[in-house]
Order: sequence, then C-alpha cells, then structure tokens
Amino acid sequence: MSLGSISTEAHTTLAIAMNRLGGRSNTGEGGEEPSRFSPMENGDSMNSRIKQVASGRFGVTTEYLSNATDIQIKMAQGAKPGEGGQLPGGKVNDFIAKIRHSTPGVGLISPPPHHDIYSIEDLAQLIHDLKNVNPRARVSVKLVSEIGVGTVAAGVSKAYADHVTISGNDGGTGASPITSLLNAGGPWETGLAETHQTLVMNGLRDRIAVQVDGGLRTGRDVVIGAILGADEFGFATAALISEGCIMMRKCHLNTCPVGVATQDPELRKNFTGQPDHVVNFFVFIANEVREIMAELGIRNFNDLIGRRDLLNFQGAETHWKAHGLDLGKLIVPLDKQDKQDFFNSKTQDHQLNKALDNVLIEKCKLAISDQQKINFKSKIINTNRTVGAMLSGVVAKKYGHNGLPNNTINIDFEGNAGQSFGAWLAKGISFNLEGDANDYVGKGLSGGKIAVYPHSKSKIIPDKNIIAGNTLLYGAISGECYLSGVVGERFAVRNSGATAVVEGCGDHGCEYMTGGIVVVLGKTGRNFAAGMSGGIAYILDEDEMFESNCNKSMVDLEKLSKDDINTKHTEKEINSDLLDFDISRLKLLINRHYKNTKSQKAKLIIDNWEKYLPLFIKITPFEFKRALNERKQNLKEEKIPSRIAGE
Repeated sequence: MSLGSISTEAHTTLAIAMNRLGGRSNTGEGGEEPSRFSPMENGDSMNSRIKQVASGRFGVTTEYLSNATDIQIKMAQGAKPGEGGQLPGGKVNDFIAKIRHSTPGVGLISPPPHHDIYSIEDLAQLIHDLKNVNPRARVSVKLVSEIGVGTVAAGVSKAYADHVTISGNDGGTGASPITSLLNAGGPWETGLAETHQTLVMNGLRDRIAVQVDGGLRTGRDVVIGAILGADEFGFATAALISEGCIMMRKCHLNTCPVGVATQDPELRKNFTGQPDHVVNFFVFIANEVREIMAELGIRNFNDLIGRRDLLNFQGAETHWKAHGLDLGKLIVPLDKQDKQDFFNSKTQDHQLNKALDNVLIEKCKLAISDQQKINFKSKIINTNRTVGAMLSGVVAKKYGHNGLPNNTINIDFEGNAGQSFGAWLAKGISFNLEGDANDYVGKGLSGGKIAVYPHSKSKIIPDKNIIAGNTLLYGAISGECYLSGVVGERFAVRNSGATAVVEGCGDHGCEYMTGGIVVVLGKTGRNFAAGMSGGIAYILDEDEMFESNCNKSMVDLEKLSKDDINTKHTEKEINSDLLDFDISRLKLLINRHYKNTKSQKAKLIIDNWEKYLPLFIKITPFEFKRALNERKQNLKEEKIPSRIAGE
C-alpha cells in the first residue's frame, strides 16, 4: 500500500512491525520519505525494505532505490490489472506532493503500461537498470494471476529477475473500481499453480523466488500457497485490518473514519494501530502454519513447496460449485527436471562485473570519498548499457538525493551509447556524449546533467536527424538534459522535475508530465501533452502545425507575446510580469543548450531572438495553473518565484 493510498501513520506502523519480524514491507508506488531510511532512536526502523517501481515512477529516485532490499517492478496488480491508477487531487497534500515530486492539490495518474516495457527484452533492460543502481537488492516483477501467467513468469526468469510475485484478484485497496474487482484478474491459486508448473517444466524454478498475494488471510492459505509452489507470501488487507481497518471501501474518498486510508488530519487522529498489533497477527499466522506442517509431518518449510500430493481434492471434486470444472491439467504431480529444486536455491547472474561503471567508480574514488573534482574521457559502445546507474547508486547511498556539488564528476564520452545512458544519474555527475544514444537516456534522472551532441566530424544536420531513441527522461526527478538533435517517442514521459532542451521529438511528448521544464526547438509528433498535469513546456512552432499535434484536453496554449494578453488591467500586469519571467527563462535555457552542446539551432535562435520569440508557444496544464494560483493566493506572495512557476 503506497503513501497516499493509506495514511503516514498506517504505513509507518506496518513498516516498523515487518522490520521487527524480519519481514519486508512494501512502499507501494508512491515513493518514500528519506527520513525513514535512518534507524529510530529505539532501534526500530521505518524503512520499507521493498521499493516499488510502478508505471508512474513517483518518487523513484536513486536514493530511494539504493536503500532497498528488494526492488519490485509492478507490471500489474490483481485488483485492476492493466488499468494504471489515479490518486485524486484532494489526497495530494504538501507531504505527499513532496515525496512524489509533484504539486499539492493536483491529481496524479499512473499510466496503464510501463512506457519502457513493450517486450520481454525491455523488461530485461529495466531489471538490468535496477540491478545496476543497487546490486545488493533483489529485483522482483509483480504479475497478475491470469491464463498464461506461467509463460510470462518463465520469461521474467529468463530476463534475470530474482523474484516474481503472482497477485490474485481478491487483493488491492478499497479504491479499486467495482468493475475491476468483479471482472479482472483471477484467483491466486490458479495463477500460482500454473507459474510453478511452467517454471519446473522449463528447468527455471530454482533460479527465481516465487511470491503469492491477493487476499491471503490465514496460515492455511500460506500452507496451500506453499504446496502450489510459493516461496514467499504477501499480506496487505489482513495486515491493515490488524491495525484498525474496517473495510469501509472509501479509500479513494479521503473519508476513512478510522484514519487508515486518509490524508485528512482530523480523521488521521482516529488511527489507533500499533506495530505490536501487526506483529501479533503474523505470529498467530506463523503458529498456525507450524501446526498444519506438524500434522502433515513436514519439518522444513522448503520441503513443503510444490508438494501437490498433499492436497486432497475429494471434497472439492464433489462440491456442487465444481460441477463441470476440471483443473486436472493445472494441478498435476510434477517431476523434478535436471535435479532442480522446487524452491529458490540459486542466484541469477546479472553480469554486473562487465559493466563500464566498475571502471568509472574506480576512477571516481576521490570524488566519492572526498568530493574532489574529477574530469576524464571515456570511449563508449552500444553494448555498454545503463552507464552511470551503478556510479549514481554509490553516490546516493553515501550522500542521499542531495548528491555531490555540481560538476564534481565530469565525464566526456565518445561513441554510441547503449540503452539507459545516464539512468538515475545522481546530482554532481555530468555526462557529455559526443555521438548518439539508444533508448531511455536519463531514465529516472536524479539531479545529474546529460548532454548529447553529434560527433565533431559528423556531417549530419542535428535538428533534422535522430540523436537519441525513445522514452527519454522517463520518470526524471530533477537535473538537466540537453540533446542537440531529434529524439523518438514519449520524450519526458512522466517527467517530475527535470529541465530538458531538445530540437524535435516524436509522438506523445511530455505525456503524463507532472513537473519540470521542457523546451522543444523544432517539430513534435502527435498527441503532445496527453495526460500532462504539471510542469511547463515551450515549443518553437515554425510551421504553425503544433496546435493540431497537441492534446489540449488538459493544457492551455499561450503565445509568448504581450500583444496576446487581452485581460483586465490588474490581470494584465500580473500576466505581463509572468510573461517577462517566461521569456527570460526560455532564453536562459536556450543559451545553456548552446553552451552544453554547441547547437547551431540554439545559436541561430539567440542571434535572431526578436524573430523567433513570437514563434514560441507555452503549454501549461489547467490544474497545475489553478493549484499554483491558489497556493500563491494562500501564501499572499507578490511575485511568483521560479520554484512555483515550474522549475
């Protein structure tokens, strides 16, 4: 359960209890307050050891990932598979907005898919990315119990995931739509049975841990789960009930009367849950499991996993509800293939020893230990994937999200970068690439700076040629990115706060963006700004085609010209001040683009500023503008600082 879905008190209580037990609590997809990473005075820990990476990438910073024991990629959830999620604006208070790097009062949308996963190879890349950021953590993939999930789980194992979760349809929060609860996903038992059977038949079972969740309530559920093939078990609703949830199913309305699933300060006072309550619940579960194992004559839990011969189907087969239902081919006796174990007994080889970052970390030792400035050059080829992630993980583990002072580590690369160049790049690290890059540049950017520009001997015209691939700056938190050339689809999707300048982009630019600033010095593809609820974008519309390419359902378009302000006198003065600020900021960013990439397009615009300025269009989301105006009025500010205006 994520912060936002449930209250801080409920979330903290669960985390403390699970850490006392030696178990693992899950952050959910909402990020986590960094203060929770440090132990409490009494020795307890509020740190959720499982950090979730969902499609929205809310709060997924390098610091967040580097403080995980497990990192879980949530491909889907049992209660609403394939639908994404939404946190209403009323629940996004200052605290939640800070953690999710968004704007208070503005609703947050999680896209239905991960936009960096459209194939099993893409999933393998994300697993590799996350393993690089935190080599100590297991990387998990959460799937939904449905027909064919076993095949997907086999692919997950072959993609080098350390762990897979099979989620049943009975779990999930009370905010799930009733249509999803009744019509999507399947029982955890069928999905788990299929997964275990498929993994065993393909000789993959012992190299991956299998977890099941989705409505587990008792020790008997745990034993049946183990018999069907699970190593680990997830409890959510039952654990919440143990700390006071009464299942009102009003989680999305912010009116939970017992303070479990609300951000209302008055209702949160009603929360009475204690870590001891949760600890007691799981102790009772464990005792029941021991009792059932004793009855079965099983001493070691691993000996219980996959023992389908211990299931008695006689009562089920004759039950009237089972009439016409034959699960004989799904739950069958299994023979061990190639002497493999029926439980997770091996570790995956992620081949991290081959990562270029091992060399970079060695060269940056003094910068990491003593913050000494380091400058050097490095060749790069397209098999060097996820360059910068492992280095950033080391920096974040030591210095947190604040990272190093600006430009402490400055590396000049030459060549063709592989996928995820500069992923989760930490503050204080600057990457300059003379060449080009593949997909996912700057994924999860966490304060670092990236510049990509064509080779000095190249004869291509940058603003008419591709410099980098698709889905750049996905889930970027902060930092800067300058790209002298055109990029592919979904540029800056779910950008939370990074500043970026590019010379053209494909379809779906700035999709689901919630913060930061994007400048496009050229053409965009269709559906620009779809789902964009925060941040600012400036587009150079030379051919006057942008309006037809923009998805205007959530955003407002304005020309950067004072002649276009047709309002009352007082509002005109306010808009004029903001316009001056926009113009100054835009010019500053284009100058920075030229400084970092030597872009000829940037130089042409700056040298002919009066000619090009009227061609720029500013894109501002309606809700973002409303929330900032309300905030400004509440704080009685006379001038809008850059922080509130979108930086």
